[in-house]
This record gives sequence, C-alpha cells and structure tokens, in this order.
Amino acid sequence: MNSALPTSVLRSALPFSQREFRDALGQFATGVTIITARSAEGHAVGTTVSSFNAVSLAPALVLWSLGQHANSLPVFRHSTHYAIHVLSAAQKPLAELFARKGVDRFLHTAHHDSEHGVPLLEGCTAVFECRNLRQHEEGDHLLFIGEVDRCEHHADRTPLLYHAGHMHSHGIQK
Repeated sequence: MNSALPTSVLRSALPFSQREFRDALGQFATGVTIITARSAEGHAVGTTVSSFNAVSLAPALVLWSLGQHANSLPVFRHSTHYAIHVLSAAQKPLAELFARKGVDRFLHTAHHDSEHGVPLLEGCTAVFECRNLRQHEEGDHLLFIGEVDRCEHHADRTPLLYHAGHMHSHGIQK
C-alpha cells in the first residue's frame, strides 16, 4: 500500500537516535553566545553556549542552558549574576577559545567588570547583564532563567551564527 504521507512525516513516528535528534536540532540556526560569571573566590568563568532565547518582555527574562557535566556549572549555579554576550561574526576565534577546556579564557580577552563583578566582553553584538533568577533541572541540562538588569546592542555588527554543528561568520551556505 502506498502512503499519501511524505517519508519525512512517516520517519518522525519511528524511534530516533540521539545523533538523529541532534542533527535535526542543528537545522535550527542560532546565534552564538558566551556566558560569563565570577566564582565566589573571584575567578572569572565563561563558556560558549548556543542555547539562548527570550522568555518574556515584561519582565525582561531570558533563558539558556548548560550541560550537567560542564566544569563551570557549579559557578553558574551559585552566582547571583551573569552576563550573556551575543557574539559578532568577527568573534569566532573567541567563541572557539571559550569552548575549549584547560585554557585561561580571560588572559588575552578584552573585558571589564560590571557593577556586580561579572566579566563583560568587548566587541559583542549584544550584551545582557542578568540576575540569576531561577534554575530548572531537565534531562542532561540545567536551564537558567535570567532577569535582565541591563542590555546593550550594536545593530551595525553582524552576528556569529551556529548551524548544523558549525559556526558561520558570513551567513549559512548550503
């Protein structure tokens, strides 16, 4: 019997692997962000994240997530404030640096501290300074809801994009 439904619809009803799920999610292009905070001992931490989006305009709330096994998770979990930096296309090397393990991410990175002591990176497309409002454990990630205290943006800067497992500084090419 020949089905009237396309193969892609029929396929979605079948079980799928983690790789298939990840590849399907990868078809949604996102911006690339670096989230920064400061530990209770005063150490600057930061990590590259592509899971970021708006939750509410009033009040101004944003959401991002971090894997339960990330080395920086304890700092973000206990920090009162953090900053979300939407990277510009020119900042691809910075995104790669903050995605690496075992390196001093702030040693040669231009930044200054916010009034709450959070490292703020320079040259970004947008920056959101947030109060760590709520956290929710879901699956293998911890979801962070941040209340935005301050934000800035630079519309003249092209954003860095993440699509299909790769960062793109000049749009997405097929």
